[in-house]
Amino acid sequence: MKPTDLAKRLRQDAAFSPEALDRGKAVLMAAIQNEVAPRRRPTIVPQVPYHDIAAALAFLERAFGFREIATARVTAPDGRIGHAMLEFGDGRIGIGGQGGHGAQSPKSGGVESQYISVYVDDVDAHHARALAAGARIAMGLRNQFWGDRTYEALDLEGHRWRFHQVLREVPQSEWRWSPEDDRS
Repeated sequence: MKPTDLAKRLRQDAAFSPEALDRGKAVLMAAIQNEVAPRRRPTIVPQVPYHDIAAALAFLERAFGFREIATARVTAPDGRIGHAMLEFGDGRIGIGGQGGHGAQSPKSGGVESQYISVYVDDVDAHHARALAAGARIAMGLRNQFWGDRTYEALDLEGHRWRFHQVLREVPQSEWRWSPEDDRS
């Protein structure tokens, strides 16, 4: 609903119920904010290759809480999904076919070539969700020297995902890194 329409409705509702004015102000301000400053798209969007894009979509939504951006799906003439975009919080990631632009899934390449970091509000609950959905845990929950609590999971094709929750801000002068911190 447009802000002008919301303002008219708010005026009508306030005439019958003064409490409606307080409730309606927040809704009106959010509508104005969205119209004036639409949500900005991320400037960097990683693309991850999969053999089975439909299975990857289902898994990433179920296990990790991603949501598909339905308007971004590309479907091939034979009905297969050629590319999809997912979002989590204010981040996005694209998933496409195996071999697209030379990218290889760990399923066929035999090796992980990167990992993707995702910040969540409650990493322990996220870990439990991923386990329940069948994610393979590559590194269990642990507190990191820089103040985050993390875990790492592998998806259906072996892509590594690292999930973080910021527990506290640790000044860099207090960081105590050791080579064991990089091992899973």
